[in-house]
Amino acid sequence: MTFSSMWRDLAPVGRDASSGGYRRFAWTREDATLREWFAAEAQRRGLDLTVDRVGNQWAWWGDPDAALAAGRPGVVTGSHLDSVPDGGAYDGPLGVVSALAAVDALRDSGFEPDRPIGVVNFVDEEGARFGVACAGSRVLTGAMTADRARSLTDGDGISMAEALSAAGRDPHELGPDSETVRRIGTFVELHVEQGRHLSTLETDTPVAVGSDIWPHGRWRIRTLGEANHAGTTRLEDRDDAMLGFAAAVIAARRAAETHGCVATLGKVAVAPGGVNAIASEVTGWLDARGADEDAVRRVVADVTEVVEEFGGLVVEDSWTGSTPFDPGLARRIATRLGGIPVIGTGAGHDAGILANAGVPTAMLFVRNPTGISHSPEEFATSQDCLVGVDALATVLTDLAGEHA
Repeated sequence: MTFSSMWRDLAPVGRDASSGGYRRFAWTREDATLREWFAAEAQRRGLDLTVDRVGNQWAWWGDPDAALAAGRPGVVTGSHLDSVPDGGAYDGPLGVVSALAAVDALRDSGFEPDRPIGVVNFVDEEGARFGVACAGSRVLTGAMTADRARSLTDGDGISMAEALSAAGRDPHELGPDSETVRRIGTFVELHVEQGRHLSTLETDTPVAVGSDIWPHGRWRIRTLGEANHAGTTRLEDRDDAMLGFAAAVIAARRAAETHGCVATLGKVAVAPGGVNAIASEVTGWLDARGADEDAVRRVVADVTEVVEEFGGLVVEDSWTGSTPFDPGLARRIATRLGGIPVIGTGAGHDAGILANAGVPTAMLFVRNPTGISHSPEEFATSQDCLVGVDALATVLTDLAGEHA
């Protein structure tokens, strides 16, 4: 299977006809289709498919357990297949398809790995359904407890435990999987660039290696009021929960500008949710990120102060501190690929969770000429995607070859 044929197979799964974006959420029918696709691609190549306690899928070229016993754990690549609401086609799937295509390229060249090579499909990376990003890798590594994961709920009040059961998985199996983590000697995740850094360079450079992930987190904001009639209740008699939330939105923007960060309130749930009803409760989610951890915390503190003035509450849903990738590995990859640029990113990735768990980790970024991500406008040219596959194959050759 070529890169283009795999890409065509994935294209219709979870695509919304009106927006052109994707809705591929964890433990849904679309997710099941994507998992079946991954399993079929592994089988087509004769790769050994395993599924860990969380549901992440691993396709192995070689025996990872024998290699681990010999002190030569595997080299893993891959990404995720789920999306944000109305997301783009490239965020996640580009890394999975490129990983499989790189394996094909290595086999076609006659390469025989001295270390096993694994391709992974991480589940629920975006956190679009249950609100916590990188849930699959967080639970895998113990960064999030199984109890907390099972208790997370989606917008319809369905818990992750219930969703797992509906998908045919036992929610009691959910938990950290140290055996799987030990198999990963090195992890390299290829991803579409979520910005325009490569497009602004004077040199024609379609691929970069990652240096670090900014500290970032998500916080749940809840403001309370009293439901009442929108047409008959005097302004002075109203207790509108939306006012506190609106103040939080403005506070987040001002705090981000003040402290040199970025902050977004992009998801909100309103009760009772009627056009002609005053809100009794508003729940929203704050996403805050920045190059400096203290600055991000100050943004959240400023927003919390405003929310508490309205009697509301701010609770941390997830937090990932500054995550540097293995600097020696980044230099090795950049040199091996001819001195490509080294760039940081404000986007979270499963690679960051593995790096924080002590796994030597690197990322490759493929140029995005639009600079847009988490949107149907997200894009990478076919030519740049194939350059990315070649780069990944070169890296895998270096890391899994005879002298690695």
